Amino acid sequence: MTARSSHHATFAIERTYPAPPARVFAAWSSHEAKAQWFGAPNSSAYQLDFRVGGREANAGGPPGGPVYTYDAEYLDIVPDARIVYAYAMSCDADRISASVTTVEFVPDGDGSKLTYTEQGVYLDGHDTPEIREGGTRELLDQLGKVL
Repeated sequence: MTARSSHHATFAIERTYPAPPARVFAAWSSHEAKAQWFGAPNSSAYQLDFRVGGREANAGGPPGGPVYTYDAEYLDIVPDARIVYAYAMSCDADRISASVTTVEFVPDGDGSKLTYTEQGVYLDGHDTPEIREGGTRELLDQLGKVL
């Protein structure tokens, strides 16, 4: 039998972008825009139904390697201000984590400050908060390049 464990952790990341909150929010809420930094732009695996109760899904991985699956549900949306969603990550058949995430957007001069807060449980040693935070930082850097 596989050893079971649960590791709980919270991390927060702040970014400042040279775009108003409405534009940064749109980069999260539009399928075409979000696919440029989060999903694969030409992949049918990336799906986004951006509304409370809507879902977002993505799957992929290295050639010949494991397939990572992201499955999210939107819990709260305040246009241009806040997004709250819950998501689970799997690696092949193994559930590796479950998280609740809040993304907040506030004006900052001519741009925006984005605060990303994730509260997660990392399961059975398959993932760690440090790995997840590192990956999230890379995604937010990609968002900055798209903006």
